[in-house]
Amino acid sequence: LRRERINSSIEQLKSLLGPDFLKQQPDSKLEKADILEMTVCFLTQLQQQNQQHRKLINHFNKLQSSSDLNLREADFSPLSSTVQTSSTKDKSPACSALWRPW
Repeated sequence: LRRERINSSIEQLKSLLGPDFLKQQPDSKLEKADILEMTVCFLTQLQQQNQQHRKLINHFNKLQSSSDLNLREADFSPLSSTVQTSSTKDKSPACSALWRPW
């Protein structure tokens, strides 16, 4: 029973590795150890790619957050200057000369 489970798992690994990966040794019959070694190699490469992808995603997230912060600051800057200029325009005529009918 144990041997059947091992053989079944190795066959599943062989099918999961795919034909492209198994073409690396087309002339020789793959032994169980070969399939296990190829699987370990494949999983190691996959793990390295995942780490690189995580680093890239973290880098892009940092860029995105700093870009968002800059955009928020840029959004508020023209707004505050517009409010200041409009409020000074409103105040200047009123402060300089009030029209009084008497």
